[in-house]
Amino acid sequence: MASSSRAFRAAAVMCGAAVVLSGCGSSGETGKDATTSASAPSVAAEVPSGYDPCTDVPQDVLDSEKLTLRGQANSNANGGIKWRGCQFGRTDGYVTSIRTTNLTVDVVRGKNFPETQEFTIAGRRAISTRQFDGPHIQEACTLDVEFNGGSLEFNLNNPPSNRDTGSTDSCELARTLAEKVGPTLPSAQ
Repeated sequence: MASSSRAFRAAAVMCGAAVVLSGCGSSGETGKDATTSASAPSVAAEVPSGYDPCTDVPQDVLDSEKLTLRGQANSNANGGIKWRGCQFGRTDGYVTSIRTTNLTVDVVRGKNFPETQEFTIAGRRAISTRQFDGPHIQEACTLDVEFNGGSLEFNLNNPPSNRDTGSTDSCELARTLAEKVGPTLPSAQ
């Protein structure tokens, strides 16, 4: 049962990434919508460099959240969108992918995802959104912290069945984690 729960969590985290890509518009997009999309912020060719979430997230931060490395979480998508990083998980708690991406805070804002909130983390612009498309939208949260032409993204999945964290809102967990990791990002290049 634990492995099926992990598989569900991993699938849900990946769904969040897929929704980012498909959230550009409906299949019935009109010429006017296409024009609006063309003026949207552009995406850099590569993910920001200078920070590897697989090795640069401090161990004391991972320990404070009871997170262990679960493996690589790299992916590419249509439109040149890329993610580079790793997945971390907590026994009986949430699973998160921490990845650099060439999606900027402005690009994410332009998607108009549900429950978008903007704030500052470690002096950088940040945005949290609900990108999970399903009946349990509160279980997932994606938080992007501005970083060198893209962002550091926390894609977090936290079903209510998780004994340790299931009663806590996923965006609250993502923000707490991002506030711990954000100060470790290098200065803008």
